[in-house]
Amino acid sequence: MTESPAGSWGRTGSYLDGPSSRTGLMGWLTTTDHKRIALMYLAAMGVFFLVGMTIGLLIRLELMQPGEQFYGAKTYNTFFTLHGVIMIFLFIVPGIPAVFGNFILPLQLGAEDVAFPKLNLLSWYVYMAGAAIALTSLYAGDSPPDTGWTFYAPYSINSGGSVSWAVLGAFVLGFSSILTGMNFIVTIHRLRAKGMGFFRMPLFCWGLYATSWIQVIATPVVGITLVLVVMERLLGIGLFDPSLGGDPILYQHLFWIYSHPVVYVMILPAMGVISDILPPFCGRTIFGYRAIAISSMAIAVVGYGVWGHHMFTVGMSDTARWVFSLLTFLVAIPTGVKIFNWTATLYRASIELRVPLLYALGFIFLFSIGGLTGLVNGALSTDIHVHDTAFIVGHFHYTMFGGAGIGLFAALHFWFPKMFGRMYNEKIATWAWGLIMVGFNTLYFPMLVLGIMGMPRRYHDYLPQFQVPHFISTVGSWILATGIILMIVNLIRSARKGRKAPNNPWGATTLEWTTTSPPPLLNFATLPEVKTGPYDFSGRKPGQSHEEGAS
Repeated sequence: MTESPAGSWGRTGSYLDGPSSRTGLMGWLTTTDHKRIALMYLAAMGVFFLVGMTIGLLIRLELMQPGEQFYGAKTYNTFFTLHGVIMIFLFIVPGIPAVFGNFILPLQLGAEDVAFPKLNLLSWYVYMAGAAIALTSLYAGDSPPDTGWTFYAPYSINSGGSVSWAVLGAFVLGFSSILTGMNFIVTIHRLRAKGMGFFRMPLFCWGLYATSWIQVIATPVVGITLVLVVMERLLGIGLFDPSLGGDPILYQHLFWIYSHPVVYVMILPAMGVISDILPPFCGRTIFGYRAIAISSMAIAVVGYGVWGHHMFTVGMSDTARWVFSLLTFLVAIPTGVKIFNWTATLYRASIELRVPLLYALGFIFLFSIGGLTGLVNGALSTDIHVHDTAFIVGHFHYTMFGGAGIGLFAALHFWFPKMFGRMYNEKIATWAWGLIMVGFNTLYFPMLVLGIMGMPRRYHDYLPQFQVPHFISTVGSWILATGIILMIVNLIRSARKGRKAPNNPWGATTLEWTTTSPPPLLNFATLPEVKTGPYDFSGRKPGQSHEEGAS
């Protein structure tokens, strides 16, 4: 049984109003309601995302023309380090699990809250503490960190910047990730509604379940590694510093043992989001439900063994390289299962092209490009040529932003009516989606071309032969930023003034749509009982509300 987030306040009333004993800011800062905690995560991550996006625009502005335009190499290194740290550790890694996992998981399971509400609130405070420590690195020491978000040794050891603060911040953020993963695992195992077996859970829950195991098992590895970097800087113990007999390649192994599985922390929840969005807008159950569910766990398991493909050029043995290459290609199989099953769900369906589905289709398109370019990196013969070029930057953003980022936007538009009880302006949202898709491809596709041409990554200047793709890429960044700002303004305005949302505006069939919009404090008037699978439409037409479908 969960701890009640509201004491004796009961099941009625919106969570947005809060219990009468605690109102205003303190009501939010002391809440143990999973829905409020999710919104606090959303607000914090939204601010960090805008800061990271602004830094990204400054990076692209400098790269628009060859030569030094606005700032030098030192500032450029600081900018791309901060951009990476903010976008990875403060936005994409916690992203969907912290916001939509917190808000939607208990609703989809038919539970009143997560298993450990107070631990859930603690994870938010740990997240904010880690963010504060990381941002302290901007002002502590003689200069901001300039090592890149990977903190590679020996750069992170010998740099005069305040790297220790940035590394310590990332270490603290890891605890928030671990606490969230533990909470979700227990919630899924112990708080499912009566009649909901594992293969009656929505696929978003499966994505979170696989993600949570990665968070719990893999995150301590990078935590220990980051602590060792701080000890190396302060005590000179000689683990990674070659001048003291250390091995910088050891750092890369330890870092990527965590950081490649964490790619799936970013992407598996997004895949769950897409699997939940397709059925209501296709008017049919998802194709291959069990295959998609099992493939989520397969990705999580196989993902632990592929970290070496980040290190093909460091001098590892030929045997190690072909083994890691093989494993990299194997992890594409469960990913392909999802792509083909989504395509089969769309095939000959009665598709209703609403905004959440547009983002879902955008995800499939962009992530497919990211996955196919990943095979270029996984193959030994081609990786030698594109390693550490702009091709890697393009591939990474197609995978992470085109996957996890667009997946988060899809989730936001899909569950927005449930979270805020309001509908957004779909015409404006459609325009924003179009600008985002055009801007995204204009920004990142030229990077793939630049990498094949031989443009190194992390360079603040370049030869004139690379000018045209860089110019196009910078123009794309402006289009993408315009679309994102339009999307954010539309959603903020709609949360305040949008028309009231029905309980089930999309005609979906999972449990969160059976309660009010927004949900009451304890989610359901009476705890539900599950008798069918999560995507049983029972003849309901796409777009038909739950009330209409049940009548």
